[in-house]
Amino acid sequence: MYKIVLVDDEAVVRVGIRDRIEWQSLGFECAADCENGVEALAAIERIQPDVVLTDINMPFMDGLELTQAVKARHPEMKVVILTGYDDFDYAQRAVKLKVNDFILKPITAAELTAVLQKIKAELDEQRKDKEELDRLQRQLRESMPVLKERFLDRLATSTIREGELAERLAFFEIELPGPDYEALAIDLDLLERGAGPTAAADRELLRFAIYNVTQELLSEDYTVSEVFRSREEKVMAILSGDQPELHDRAQELADKIRLAAEQFLRRTVSVGIGTPAVSLRNISESCQAAVSALEYRLLLGGNRVISISDMEPRIGRKADYSQEYDRRLIAGIKTGTADEVDHAVDTAINRHRTAMLTIDQSYIRLQRTLIAVMQALEELGCEEADVFGSGVNPLTAIYSFRTLDEISDWLKEACRRAVNSVAEARDDQCRQQMKEALAYIHDHYGDSELSVKTVSKQVLMSVSYFSAAFKSHTGKTFVEYLTAVRMDKAKEQLKFTGLRTYEIAAKSGYPDAQYFSVLFKKHTGDSPTEYRQKTSAERA
Repeated sequence: MYKIVLVDDEAVVRVGIRDRIEWQSLGFECAADCENGVEALAAIERIQPDVVLTDINMPFMDGLELTQAVKARHPEMKVVILTGYDDFDYAQRAVKLKVNDFILKPITAAELTAVLQKIKAELDEQRKDKEELDRLQRQLRESMPVLKERFLDRLATSTIREGELAERLAFFEIELPGPDYEALAIDLDLLERGAGPTAAADRELLRFAIYNVTQELLSEDYTVSEVFRSREEKVMAILSGDQPELHDRAQELADKIRLAAEQFLRRTVSVGIGTPAVSLRNISESCQAAVSALEYRLLLGGNRVISISDMEPRIGRKADYSQEYDRRLIAGIKTGTADEVDHAVDTAINRHRTAMLTIDQSYIRLQRTLIAVMQALEELGCEEADVFGSGVNPLTAIYSFRTLDEISDWLKEACRRAVNSVAEARDDQCRQQMKEALAYIHDHYGDSELSVKTVSKQVLMSVSYFSAAFKSHTGKTFVEYLTAVRMDKAKEQLKFTGLRTYEIAAKSGYPDAQYFSVLFKKHTGDSPTEYRQKTSAERA
């Protein structure tokens, strides 16, 4: 119910309007009626109405002066002018004051009712917009930790424009003043691979515990830092300070994290330390270098602090090669693009030829790539034997080749098989997910809250990917299919039960019986009653 204040110095007009208008039926409450602008302004400040309905010509303070005062203090408040003046100057001044409507006396109840209906529609829309804005702001506040983590992950993996970087840092209240930066990457050395929700929950709890330990140690050290979890499930830390002290602090903190995990969690972790960065825009290089340092755990063993500067003196060239090659190759396998796979292999082999590496160094690089491929195949649910051959160990198989060309041909062939295996697995999984989705819809069609979001979550797919797959699988959109199912169920109940229309509507997932009737007629050409009568006659 919206509040309205009525202002007119003529008592007979004021009382007539107040008593003749059906305020409640129009969605309003006449909260006060005043005889001049001064009295009205005091009432407005006290009541805070949504609408002011005022005459122009009044003593002490006329309607335009009142409007000017109201708009200055409450710009969102609606003002409607009632006046016997049809002078253009009055109308022009009223428009400048952003008056919502301007009505000439004598005014009829019908005219005022029409104006109030228009004002109410505007107020309803504004209220709806405000509620939506409040909802979005609430969601934003609730999502801030996740959004901040996504931003930090993006900062760690790509270069962000200076202007956008400053804006995002301010938005998330991140303080990393520099002038130098260095990254740490922390990862558990061993995680049980058991299946099922309990095992998954245990792994997630361990990762979260490592995150908390890292965050607590960095805060206790008074080191200016940010801690977050990366998309690869590693705990990342960005340290800010002055070199060379910053690198020493990174070494100390990394060892504290390692010891704390061993002491309090009874687990071992490895910590990679990246290269120094002189700009926050370039921190991604340090972050990627820290992750690359962790890869040397394969050779050195776990429960270690590994600095990339100790392992790769020419870090810029080697880290860039490994990261780019693996990224393109894995992307080609996952997206099912054989050409991308071939191009990635060719690029890698050419870099081997031009890098002037020793044989051992070449084998190590190739093995790191093979490990990345094997991990990707495991994540995608593909059998390693189907790709590399039964009983073949890819890490040792490369030693049987004598030239890089032979290795290139072998790797291309294996990766093409991986592409086919991934594509088949994806298609099988999608078909199974669509089968589960259809079963879920048929079991829950009567739930009025059933939505594409509900079903996509049930089958563990994103809404956008599920919608496209569902349309491809059924030939219908989700809403079209759900509506068809509900209409078929409703027709059965109309034909074979004595339930009332509103009961059938509720059982079919439509709490609003009127809306159900409209939809049913649109779908079948008959109203529910007509359909029941028609089918009864056919059975008779």
